[in-house]
Amino acid sequence: MDSIDLVRRDSPVQASEMEKLPQLDAELADEMRKLEQMFWIDQQKLKEIVKQFEVELDEGLKENNKNIPMNITWVLGQPHGDEKGSFLTVDLGGTNLRVCWITLPGARGQPSIVQEKYQLSKEVKTGTADQLWDEVADRMATFIRDKRLDETSTQPLPLGFTFSYPAMQDFIDHGVLQTWTKGWDVKGVEGEDVTIQLRKAMEKRNLPVKLVAFINDTTGAMIASAYHDPETIVGAIFGTGCNAAYMEDSDCIPKIKGRLPQGSPVAINCEYGAFDNSHRVLPMTKYDKIVDAESPRPGEQAFEKTSAGLYLGEIFRLVLVDLANRNLIFKGQDISRLDKSYILDTGFLSAVEDDQSPRLQDTAASFEVHTGILLNDQERQVVRRVTELIAIRGARLCACGIAAICSKKKITHGHVAADGSVANKHPKFKRRWADALGEILDWQDGRTEDPIVLTSAEDGSGIGAAVIVAMTLERASKGEDAGVKEAADIVSR
Repeated sequence: MDSIDLVRRDSPVQASEMEKLPQLDAELADEMRKLEQMFWIDQQKLKEIVKQFEVELDEGLKENNKNIPMNITWVLGQPHGDEKGSFLTVDLGGTNLRVCWITLPGARGQPSIVQEKYQLSKEVKTGTADQLWDEVADRMATFIRDKRLDETSTQPLPLGFTFSYPAMQDFIDHGVLQTWTKGWDVKGVEGEDVTIQLRKAMEKRNLPVKLVAFINDTTGAMIASAYHDPETIVGAIFGTGCNAAYMEDSDCIPKIKGRLPQGSPVAINCEYGAFDNSHRVLPMTKYDKIVDAESPRPGEQAFEKTSAGLYLGEIFRLVLVDLANRNLIFKGQDISRLDKSYILDTGFLSAVEDDQSPRLQDTAASFEVHTGILLNDQERQVVRRVTELIAIRGARLCACGIAAICSKKKITHGHVAADGSVANKHPKFKRRWADALGEILDWQDGRTEDPIVLTSAEDGSGIGAAVIVAMTLERASKGEDAGVKEAADIVSR
């Protein structure tokens, strides 16, 4: 299969619009062929990646401190759909802090949500532990006061805290940060119990809150979806970072042998953004190596840096800078703004792929706004093709982690509940992801529907957190082993 034909067939631009653009000159066309070969991952390579993925997933279940940590969440089983009550949730994600008051009606009814989002500054993301937790606690205090939640009950508000970073848990209401990801680098948090730090900040402000469950966003996505959809098999995040969670049988987790009754299902937060840090199978381009070298944690999160939303725009920028420095594009123009790291994000790439305007005029206008560079017709075509190449590779890599889980667990059908901007906003991600999954798992051609389908997660950081709090309190009230250290004295509202 010719690589250029591949990209053309995968292009969302109508063929008539592509035909209005001139053919690339010979030197530039040759360079595009090289890029297409560099970024394309064929079926055989996908299967090789998945095979190594399964090896690392198993290693993480056997022992702690492995490449893929396979963190035990102590979320025991899927929800039954009758969970109910009102709960405070806090989501500390890659960009924003979100505080919610969520009421679950039970009987798989539609939850009600009152929420506020607060943007986090770069200073908070790269500052000290005290700065971070003071910011979180202050925002919680503001929300509780503004929504008058402190007037509703004499009982502490039960809190589900969603923390979207790798953390090791011995209990559902505690967690130790293993490493910052997504460009964060807050001093004094790695290796520490995050819940203790947050509790201290809340106590300083006398917040009427009891932290019941410490939750990863991926686990939350799975549980939130399962609350409505019993066909949910995996929760996934395809956004700033990439990760997945699934239910594992306790008998298959040697590192917690004896902690749970035989055959108990427990949610595993894979944290597989660190897959193949040793670079055994991942196809690393020279641009990926630059992204890694200039990141806050060189040598870590290898898989995430080639497939996650935080990095796709930067890889795209690096390709264009390389072509410009070799005088293949943007000749005679000032590219100083393009030299700024992370000036183009994945949202920009999505918009380019969604561009239906004549001769990609919208792309040219947006590119000028972002970089000050005027695109001629050939350069518009280059920008479009490079965007596609990087997004196609990202989607195909994202399919590998899910394929490894399904292969390992012999899962043949069900729903993968996905949250994140790449999964839910990129115009072609879902189709590309499904195509790659089918190639890996050898789905039959001519099928009327895919046996494993990507669905949109039901607000894992909010609803999922609330459902997990409800599940935890219910188990604790029955005296069952809920993996709880401190929360058993709270009564569900």
